[in-house]
Amino acid sequence: MQTFPAGWDLLMAFATSLAVGLLVGIERERNPAAKAGLRTFALTALLGCVAAMLQQLAQAPWLLAAGLVLVGGMMVVTHARDPEPGADPGTTTVVAILLTYLYGALIWHGHSDVSVPLAIVTTGLLYFKAELRGVTQHVTRRDLISILQFGVLSMIVLPLLPDRGYGPYDALNPHQIWLMVVIISGVSLAGYLALRMAGPRHGAALVGVFGGLVSSTATTLAYSRRCRQSAEHESMAALVIVLASAVVPVRIVLLTALTAPGMLRTLVPALGLGAVFGGIAALRHWRRATPDANEVPVPEVANPTELRASLFFGLMYGVVILLSSWFSHTLGQSGLYGLALISGLSDVDAITLSSLRLQALGRVSDGHAVTAIVIALCANMGFKLLLARTVGGRGLAHRAAIGLVAISAGIALGWVLPQVL
Repeated sequence: MQTFPAGWDLLMAFATSLAVGLLVGIERERNPAAKAGLRTFALTALLGCVAAMLQQLAQAPWLLAAGLVLVGGMMVVTHARDPEPGADPGTTTVVAILLTYLYGALIWHGHSDVSVPLAIVTTGLLYFKAELRGVTQHVTRRDLISILQFGVLSMIVLPLLPDRGYGPYDALNPHQIWLMVVIISGVSLAGYLALRMAGPRHGAALVGVFGGLVSSTATTLAYSRRCRQSAEHESMAALVIVLASAVVPVRIVLLTALTAPGMLRTLVPALGLGAVFGGIAALRHWRRATPDANEVPVPEVANPTELRASLFFGLMYGVVILLSSWFSHTLGQSGLYGLALISGLSDVDAITLSSLRLQALGRVSDGHAVTAIVIALCANMGFKLLLARTVGGRGLAHRAAIGLVAISAGIALGWVLPQVL
C-alpha cells in the first residue's frame, strides 16, 4: 500500500511546482525568440509533478521517462517547424523546460529543498546571459588553463592525499592543507570572475567588493599606484580601498563557515561589527566621491587558481600552521598572538585558518583563536594604510585612514563587548 501526500501536503506539492514553473517561465517570457513562455513552463512543472504521482500510483517507472521524452520531443519539433533565420536554435529553452519538468517530479517526491534552489539557479543562468558571455570573453587562455589545473588538483589529487599529521606536533596534514588551498582558491575565484563580470562600467562599489574577495591587499596596491599617477582619483581610490578592506571580515566569516562553523557564534560579533563600520565609512566616501567613481578600471589581479599561486598559499599555510603549533606550545598564547601580528601584515587567510585548525585540535581555546584573528585583521588594516601612504601619497592615506581605522575599531569593539557584557 503506497502512501501519498494528503490534504495540505498534496496542495503544497502542486503549488510549489507551479511556482517553480512560473519562476523559470517569467524569464523565458522576456525572450522574444523563446518558443515557450510563462504558461508553458508552469504547465510543464505541473506535468512533472502529476507524472511522478501517476508513476507512483501505477507502479510504472516508465511513465516519468515517457513524459520527459514527450516534452523534449515537443520542444524540438516546435523549433524545427518554425525556425527563425539567424535566431537562437532554442537549445537553452529545451534544456530549461526539461529541467522544469524534472523539478516538478522532484517536488512530488518530497525534494522541494533541492528543486526550488535549483530553479532559482536555472533562472539566474538564463537571465544573466549577457553577463556570463562577458565573463567568457574576458577569461583568457591562461585563466582557463589555470582553472582546469585547479580542477584536477582539487577533484583528483585532493582525495589521494593522506589525511594524517606529519612533522613536529603532527601539524602538517597534506589533505587538510590542500583542502584549505581549495577553499581559499574557490572563494577567491568567485570574486575574480565576479570582478571580470562587473568590469569598469559598474563603478567603484562593485569593484571594491569583488576586489576584496580576490585580494584586498592587491586591490589597495593597484589603486594606490593609480592615485600616485593622478591625484584627482583620490576619492575614487579611497572608496575602493575601504570597500575592499570592509569585505575582508566578511570573507573571514565565509571561510569560518566552510571550515569551522562552530566558531561562528564567537567570531561573528567582532567581524560583523567591523564590516558594518567599514560599510558606513564606505558610504561616506561614496557620497563625497567625484564622478570618476562611476567609471573605474578593474585592478590587474592574477587568477587565484593558477598553480603557482595555489602552491604558494599551500606552502605559506603549512609554514604558518607549523609555526603556530610551535609558538603556542613553547611560548603559549603570546607566541600565537605575535605570529598573528606578523602574518596579518601581508595575509590574513593563513593565520585565520591555522588558528581555526589549532582550535579544532584542542590546542587553543575559542577565545584565543578569535583573539589571534582579530590581531591579524587589525595588523592587516594598518599595513594597507601604510601601503596607501607610501605608494599613493599623503592625501590618499588621509582619506582611507577614516575607513580603515573604523574597520579596526569595529573589530576591536565587537571583540571586547562580549567579554565585558
